[in-house]
This record gives sequence, structure tokens and C-alpha cells, in this order.
Amino acid sequence: MKKSVLRKSCLLSIACALSFGFTFEAVEAAPETSEKVSSASNAGAVSENKDNTKNVSEVKLETKSDAQTEAKSEVKSEIKPEAKSEAKSDVKPENKSENKSETKKDDKKTSDAKDIQPVNNAPAPSLSAVLSDPARPSDNQIMSAIQKYNGKTVAGLNFEGGSDESRPTAIAAVSMREGDTLNADTIGNDATAIMETGYFVDVYPTFEEVPEGVVVTYHLQEYPKFNGVKFTGNKMVKTQTLEEKITLRPGDRYNSVTFHKNMEEVEGIYKKDGYIQAKIVDMKRDKDGVIEVKINEGILEGYRVKGNTKTKERVILREMRQKPGEPFNANKARRSYQRVNNLGIFEEVHTRLLPGVEPNSVIMEVEVKEKRTGTFGIGAGYSSQDGPLGMVSLSDTNFRGTGDYIGIVYELSGNDTDARGYSFTYKKPWLDKRETAGTLRLYNRTYQYNDYDINGNLKEEYMRKYSGGEITISRPFSEYSTNYVTIRNRKDRYIKHLSTGNVPDRSGAYGEQWRKDNFGTTRSIIFQHVTDTRDNIYEPTSGGKVSLTGELAGFGGNFNFKKVSIEDARFRKVGRAQVLAARVAYGVGQGDISEFNQFKIGGQDTLRGYRDDQFRGNRMCLATLEYRFPLISKVQGALFTDWGAAWNDGFRPKNFNGSVGIGLSFNTPLGPLRLDYGRGKNGGRVHFTIGGMF
Repeated sequence: MKKSVLRKSCLLSIACALSFGFTFEAVEAAPETSEKVSSASNAGAVSENKDNTKNVSEVKLETKSDAQTEAKSEVKSEIKPEAKSEAKSDVKPENKSENKSETKKDDKKTSDAKDIQPVNNAPAPSLSAVLSDPARPSDNQIMSAIQKYNGKTVAGLNFEGGSDESRPTAIAAVSMREGDTLNADTIGNDATAIMETGYFVDVYPTFEEVPEGVVVTYHLQEYPKFNGVKFTGNKMVKTQTLEEKITLRPGDRYNSVTFHKNMEEVEGIYKKDGYIQAKIVDMKRDKDGVIEVKINEGILEGYRVKGNTKTKERVILREMRQKPGEPFNANKARRSYQRVNNLGIFEEVHTRLLPGVEPNSVIMEVEVKEKRTGTFGIGAGYSSQDGPLGMVSLSDTNFRGTGDYIGIVYELSGNDTDARGYSFTYKKPWLDKRETAGTLRLYNRTYQYNDYDINGNLKEEYMRKYSGGEITISRPFSEYSTNYVTIRNRKDRYIKHLSTGNVPDRSGAYGEQWRKDNFGTTRSIIFQHVTDTRDNIYEPTSGGKVSLTGELAGFGGNFNFKKVSIEDARFRKVGRAQVLAARVAYGVGQGDISEFNQFKIGGQDTLRGYRDDQFRGNRMCLATLEYRFPLISKVQGALFTDWGAAWNDGFRPKNFNGSVGIGLSFNTPLGPLRLDYGRGKNGGRVHFTIGGMF
């Protein structure tokens, strides 16, 4: 046992080096052990990569009593993106010899860039320092001497070798003092302590018997001086940035502990920027004493897509944020996952990192489970007042597997007292390689409209018709920001009076001026800049969305006005699955603005507890605070408070309108459904909508 303790301490420099991921070889000091450790770690990694059966990510040295070493390896790689809509992401390295692929499913797992662990299949680096001490006794001779003098009194302590700079650190490191009893464990611990100073490649004791006992002399074999470092293989991080982490200066005495910490900080730069596969794969000292550090940044060899039966592969691959051949970046991998999940056409999205063909390279596998994206609805009936009634709707959010959206709704009634008409929408999210998107909307609908005053009392019930179309073109400004331009041509018409509220019939002379001021053709251009950092656009738990919108109307239409608004929504996780959501909005308009073009507050999307569009004006402000929490699978509860106002003059409203309430959100195959009950100053109201809140 004592023999193994001493041998372990003598080889501590090698063991410590490996624990940091580097190997320093003292060729003459411990030739057998050093050579076997290096060849085991390097050759083992190479052979196993050829077999495609195993990845080597960490090499650990165990020093045995027979001075043999054993290299162990283990690999862990897991991506756990934070996702809602039951989208999970687990990553495990693939055992290629068995050609198996398995993905865990765990609703409780969340995503964070730090959860992505590298797949390491590159050999550990080694730095050869050819240092020799011909006078060094063998390990057997040292053990024999310890056994011979064990229990004798230490008559003196001497230190030979080293420099005036390093020798004092060795003296301070030992615990044995003159007059102590010589003990094998103490000798081993002191040798270990000397090695941990980092200045020495080897240390060994010799003994001289004197009448008073035994004199112990520690022989110190010092590292050569440090003459600089040269980095190779670094493309994503500038050499100057890496050199700033080196605290040793040319001419300093080399210290392995300090240098290893510097190398950890070098790899830390890569990890911080998301390059988790980057690692130091080789180190060597040239004839001038300069240490060359070779970095392998870890290449993404490609992608593998699974589970898509309807969806075309390119629809998924075009959402990937990095190209094959680039260094793998965990931040970009997470963003790629978010973009695929945000397409809204998959029930589940899983990602895995698989080892690539080349050492330290990876393949990113994306496995999806498609949801039913096409919906068809039909309704028919008969009314003695309106005659035959019918409705047909058809939509697909993944039209022909291209990721395009198409939707059409057609309504028909026997006479003009009920809704009729159509609306058509087609959106193509990728028109070119620059991610230009286009949306076309056409509509021609007549429906019953209830007009309320600011107290929620009915003013008039009448038939309203709107027709026209909109074309929207968008293009990303950056990864999280997009610019939109919309050209709108819309005509609003007053069809007929149905019933009277607290104002007279406005279909005749009484309402002529009102109809002229509020019905006609609106031609406008809408500019919008949106920055969206939400992790999941359907059920966000972090990030936010900021929208800046400007509308300019005129261009031969009946109304000339300008409108500007800003809206900011933020989301923060406050518990295991609870989310705090907040939204603020403010808008200003100027010019000839009709009622249908004014800012409108009230209803499901703005101020719950009040009637739809109950408050209108050329100015608007809105604030919402909502606490969301899970109830059961696919059902979420909410507590909220809404505050807002719409007015015509000045920058501050005279009165705010507020409400509080509760809500339920259901995740269904048709998409999210939201049911809210809000209570304002006029009482309570129930609101229902298809789609989530902000």
C-alpha cells in the first residue's frame, strides 16, 4: 500500500495534467508509465473512432501498484430545449456499431444552452517535455530506502535542484520537519504537495543515514522557462483574444498549474460563445521553447431529418441556423430547434447530436412528429326568417408539405339579414433564400355589427360590409427582428339598419354625415418592425416581442391619416411551470381617421370584461399583467388584470378602464383555444377565441 502511495505521488504531474485534459510526459523520469498513458489515450481514441463504436470524451489516469495505467472514457451528450406544445429535445450519442437511435420523452425537461453537452471523439492532447535525470533512482530503490529508514528520526531536510524562484515553493509545501519520525505516507504527501506547485516535472527523495537519524533530500526537476505560446486551428476566435488568457510571460518559469488554468479559460471562451465541441487536441514544445496549442473547433458535418411524412425535408432544414462544415454552435442549435417548433406544424420536435465521421465532429438529427394541419368545416341549416344557411371553411397550415398556409371561409344565407361572403388567405414563408415572406388576403363579407357606446350600451345594430385585400411582404432584419410592409385597399359600406339602440336610425338623413365620415375606401401602407425573442410563439415562457407600427393612409382613398403605435410583451418563468406575462402598448393617430381605422380597445385581445371595440379614439394605451399556470395536461389556467383607454386629444387619457379575471387555455389539434372571464366597471363578460393571447 505504501509503495502505491509513493508511486502515485511521483507521477502526480502526469495525473494532474490529464485531469485538465492535457498530458505532460517526463520521458526519463517515468518512461514506462508516460508512454503507456499517451498511447492509450491517443491510440484508443483513434481506433474507436475507426470502429464507430465509442466516443472518448474524458481520460482518467489510475496509478496502480505495478506502475501500469488505465485510461477510461465516457461520453454524455444531451440537448434539452425548453419548449411548450409538448415539444421536447433529448440528445444521446449514437452507438454506431448497433445502429440504434433512441430519443427520450420527458415533459418536465427544459432547455438551456448550458444543457447541451459536447460529443467528444477526439484524442486527448499531449505535450512532450524531454527532461531526464540520470541520477534518479528507480522506484523500487526509493521504496526500499523508505522501508529501510521507516520509523527513524528525521535529522535534516535538504532540497536540491530547482531555481531560486521555484525552490522556496517546494520548501513551503512540505509538512515534514526536522525531528519528526520518517513515515512513508508523509513522504508521499509531501512529494504530492511539491508537484502541485506546478513548477516541477518530477520530484524524488533520497536518504542518508547519520548518527542522529536520517537526512531526507528532495531532488527537484524543474520545468524549463516559458518562451511563449502559438495557437493553431482557431477560426471562430481571434488569436489575440486567446492570448489574453495566457498569464505566463516569455521568460517566466513554466508552471503547469497556471498554464492548465489558462487552457481552461481558452476553452471557456469557446464554451461561452456556444462552441461546445471546441477543444485543445494537441500541444507540443518546439526547439525554441514555444508551446504550440492546436485547437479543434468541432465541425458540424450535416443534418439528419426523421419523422416527416408529409412535410418536405427542406422545410425543416431551411430553419437551421448553421451550415454544414461550420464549427458546431449550441446557441445556434437551440435557435434552430425553436424555429422548427415555432412552425406550428409539429406536435413534437426532438434533436440529437450524433458523432460524425471525423474526430470531434457531429451530426445533428432532427426528429419530428407531424400534427394534423388541414381542417375542413361545413355547416348548414334553415331559418324561417333567413331561409337556407350555410358555411364552408378549409385551411391548411402546411399546404402540400411546403409550410405554406392557405385558408378560405365562405358563408351564405337566404337573404341579406345574415352574414355572407368570403375571406381568403395565402402565406408563403419563404419566397427566396433571404427568407422573404409574402401574404395575400382577399375578403368580401357582409355581417351584423353591434355598435356600443363607452358605457357598453347598444347604439345601433346594422349590416356592415367590407371588401378589398392586403399584400404583405416581410424580410428578416436580423435573427430576431423582421421588417414588414403591407399595402391595403379596403372599402367599408353601411348596408342597412337592423335595430335601434340609444341613437336614432342612421340609415337616413340623420346619419348621413356619420356615414360619410366613417364609410368609404381606405388605401394605406403599413410599416412594421418586430423583434421577437420568445422561446415559443404559442406558449412563451421567456423572451419578449416588441412591435413598432406606422400606417400612412391616403393615396386616392377617402381617408388621410397617420398612425404610430408601439407594443412590448415580456415573459418570465417564475416557477417550475408558471409564467408571468406583461404587455404595454401606446398609439397616436393624426388626421381624418374613420371609426374603423381608429384605435379600438375592448374585448378578448385588449380589454377583457368589456364589449368588443367599446372604446375608440385617435390615442390609445393598454397594459396587461397575467399569471399563467398549468392545471392538467394541455390545459393552462390564468389570472389577469387589463387596463386601457382610447381617446382623441392629448397624450394622456382622462379615465382608465380596468378589469380583472380568470382564464383557461386549451391545447387542441386545431390549435390553442382561449376562454376568459373578465369583470370590469360595467360587470362581467365571457370571451372566447381560437388562438392564444399575446
